[in-house]
Amino acid sequence: MSFYSIDQFIRENYPQYWGYESYPQDRCICIRKVSDEWGIFSNFALTPLVVDGVEFKSSEELFQLMKFKDGEILDRIRHNITREGKVCYQIKKTVKSYEKEHRRTDWGTMVIDAMKFCLQTKYEQSEEFRRKLEASRGHYIVEDQTSLPKRNPDAWGVKPCGTEFSGPNLLGRLLMELRDNGSLTYTLPPDALDLLDTLKQR
Repeated sequence: MSFYSIDQFIRENYPQYWGYESYPQDRCICIRKVSDEWGIFSNFALTPLVVDGVEFKSSEELFQLMKFKDGEILDRIRHNITREGKVCYQIKKTVKSYEKEHRRTDWGTMVIDAMKFCLQTKYEQSEEFRRKLEASRGHYIVEDQTSLPKRNPDAWGVKPCGTEFSGPNLLGRLLMELRDNGSLTYTLPPDALDLLDTLKQR
């Protein structure tokens, strides 16, 4: 199991989200590119979020930074600097360079709650996001990972399987849960948002 895979965390800590789901392709709204019609559903969509006075470019930036406590590491990531000292504007690659040595040791127990927090914050602050979610009613939401080279989808998405999309589809499932309930229930560790005070001081 890859260090970067969250599969083991889901199985151990979030069994309600473990396993594959299948959806008829003709009833699906697909998340592919940020520039697509439904691109705002992507965590990479540039929907600025402000949490306790700290601004984030996207829900993805907030989610990725929640993996760390160290102020220097948070500052370097915010300035797009990898562990090797290179400039990288792809936040997942930048974060990946620090994860093995600096990721929170309890990340596996909070990963889905962290994503729920990010999506809930986006829902509360972005009118366009709320409007698009409402417009998606009657359809399944899936993150289509057809373009990824891996044979199987990762924990967040799906791939085509006959006339269906199949996969864990965690992002789509959380979005549908948010759409259908109007909110997401989550529990974060007491220090989960200490990074905000840390970032204010940098």
